[in-house]
Amino acid sequence: MRLRTIDDLGDLAGTRVFVRLDLNVPLAEGRVTDDVRIRASIPTLEELLGRGTSLVLACHLGRPKGTVREELRLAPVGDRLAELLGRDVMALDEVTGNGPSAVCSHVEPGEIVLLENLRFDPREERNDETFASELAELADVYVDDAFGAVHRAHASVSALPARFVRDERPAAVGRLIEREVEGLSRLLDEPQRPYVAVLGGAKVSDKLSTIGALVERVDAILIGGAMAFTFIAAQGGEVGASLVEPDRFDDVRAARERADERGVVLQLPEDVVAASEMSVDAAHTTVKAADVPQGKMGLDIGPRTVEEFARSIAEAKTILWNGPMGVFELEPFSAGTRGVATAIAGSKAYTVAGGGDSLAAIAKLDLEDGFDHLSTGGGATLEFLEGRDLPGLTVLEVG
Repeated sequence: MRLRTIDDLGDLAGTRVFVRLDLNVPLAEGRVTDDVRIRASIPTLEELLGRGTSLVLACHLGRPKGTVREELRLAPVGDRLAELLGRDVMALDEVTGNGPSAVCSHVEPGEIVLLENLRFDPREERNDETFASELAELADVYVDDAFGAVHRAHASVSALPARFVRDERPAAVGRLIEREVEGLSRLLDEPQRPYVAVLGGAKVSDKLSTIGALVERVDAILIGGAMAFTFIAAQGGEVGASLVEPDRFDDVRAARERADERGVVLQLPEDVVAASEMSVDAAHTTVKAADVPQGKMGLDIGPRTVEEFARSIAEAKTILWNGPMGVFELEPFSAGTRGVATAIAGSKAYTVAGGGDSLAAIAKLDLEDGFDHLSTGGGATLEFLEGRDLPGLTVLEVG
């Protein structure tokens, strides 16, 4: 994939650059509680500012579904961005209209404007051409650095850059997207083998398409987290009160059969840590994964499973990790995620991790330096690795 990058934009001095960012971060009491995504955007913004531009920044926050929700306004995000950049950021209370148009038409080099939450306007998620046209009037150049949104056919990600390209106006991806594509492409383009995927999280339904795609590419898939119980129950195991999706039994059986056909190892937990409730004070015990007592639920993989997963990880030369092995936020159920994360970080393989919970666990354990690529994409990461065409990338491909 050859994408238009900032290097293709030429002299930017004096231009207004519309930058689509992924600043969809958690807020509490009007403050940002996790600024990882904001920090990831800084290199692109500093480079553009260093080239004499003014910036018109745009992003979404939460799911307001086309209506204004006060708790999802972007002012707190703008405050944190200003702190990290060491510059003023003018956070507007509208997305388009006379106000933003007047402000953006008078910005000077070095100045930064942050539009209000794009999803306050219902036209954003409809990929509306008129909305895209209104946004296009606010700047001279378009840069997309929101990897976490490139799988969405939304106006600021799809219709807007398409308009710039169609009108032969400068448009490109930023450094974050450039790094993401480079880092993830190594998992698609003849990865070193054995290639092991470690998947976790709550619902298997969220990752069925990913499992289907990975079965065709990897040598082993290690499945932990609550999603493992649908596989176990589909095979006749007793899983107690653990989270199960019975309507997906046929799907997981088909995935297992396909893995067997291809000689792909599909490794499920042998033991789990079970409790009657998801609580830090709950009495917990380690039991066989296919023999969870009634009234108890599996909330983490057990020590035997950690050992077996670590053995597979140690033999790998390429590793993808997406999703925790249990409720890692609660200490009684964190050992599985900690053990797997530590094993991956300590391996000699090319290692990639993605998904908000996985990244949070890695940060909590201070293991960032043990991974070759930490992907900010979530769903976009998985769809990229499934080999899908992503709207925000295809529109900015060269040729």
